[in-house]
Amino acid sequence: MKGITQSLRLGRLTALAGAVTLACAATAVQAAPVALNIVDVAGDLAVTQKALESFRDQNPDLVSSITFTNAPAPQIPGKIKAMQAAGRSDIDMVLTGTDALAAGIEQGLWLKLLPDHDDLFKKDVDSYHPAAAKMQKLAQGYGLEVAFMQGGPLLEYNPKTVKNPPKTPEELLKWCQANPGKFLYARPANSGPGRTFLMGLPYLLHDKDPYDPINGWDNTWKFLKELNSCVPYYPGGTSAIMKELGQGSRDMTPTVTGWDINPRALGIVPADFKIQAFDNFTWVTDAHYMVIPKGVSAEKQKVLFKLMNFMLQPKQQAMTYDTGYFYPGPAVAHVPLSAAPKESQEVIAKYGRREYAAMTADHPSAVPLDAKTMVAAFQKWDQDIGALKK
Repeated sequence: MKGITQSLRLGRLTALAGAVTLACAATAVQAAPVALNIVDVAGDLAVTQKALESFRDQNPDLVSSITFTNAPAPQIPGKIKAMQAAGRSDIDMVLTGTDALAAGIEQGLWLKLLPDHDDLFKKDVDSYHPAAAKMQKLAQGYGLEVAFMQGGPLLEYNPKTVKNPPKTPEELLKWCQANPGKFLYARPANSGPGRTFLMGLPYLLHDKDPYDPINGWDNTWKFLKELNSCVPYYPGGTSAIMKELGQGSRDMTPTVTGWDINPRALGIVPADFKIQAFDNFTWVTDAHYMVIPKGVSAEKQKVLFKLMNFMLQPKQQAMTYDTGYFYPGPAVAHVPLSAAPKESQEVIAKYGRREYAAMTADHPSAVPLDAKTMVAAFQKWDQDIGALKK
């Protein structure tokens, strides 16, 4: 009996040792660093890539590598939808503006973050400054705002060729008709300045309902059709506009704070180009968001959640001042320019506009259209305005 008892004990110990080994192996697999694939459809990497790389470098136990890819905003929803239908998850995070955010919400592509994970993100959301907090509501819990821009619409122009810049939409139309081919704006579905111009017009033209593009924008659609007569074509993105402006083939374009400062800082647009605000305009603010496609593994989700927390801390937020691309940049409160890297402070001091502070204080602001309505506005513009140039 003694030998049998010892054998049973030995068997139990061996089984226990095997279980411990398997458990340790499973833990090791779960704890292994993951490779992340992040797709940017908003130009957001200009203000966040350094911070994202800092997370990777500071957390080698969590992240082995990050692959950054750029893609046009209109293409990403279809691509993700196809991957999800095939049971694949090749994209772990998307950095997006309100355009692809809206399309993804409409199509049910994004992972729900709030209130599902309030325990992880409520403190971060509560740290947004008031204007950014309004923009966060557009995410409807499916994304976290990572950068904020005061927005527009503003007009940027060449002071050598435009002596009296327009101050109203009516003056803009007359100038455009008198100077055909010299005014240009990009397709709103893939351009921050383009969609800000589109969404700012209902306030300027006193439309019935600025938040109802289908039934409340009669004046806006009429104006854009008239403007179409002197617009040569609609580029697919803002970068092309800025190159043409800088090269002298165009004299004027709608812009926003970031797209005014950054191209001049980079030398794409001459530093002496000016901006003109419309009389009695309303700011349409803008933001970039971090979203996670449905289907990303639970293991990667945990890492991505920590990454999101990291990106919303003051040190990383101060880095979003960058070179003015998404001016001002920080979405959380109490992150002054003095907290930004020295290079950012120097760029903003040289290429920023003193008048922006007064314009921000003197003019009201409004959030963009919500997800469903924005998609409807883009579709109507594509059909009624963009199609006229095909």
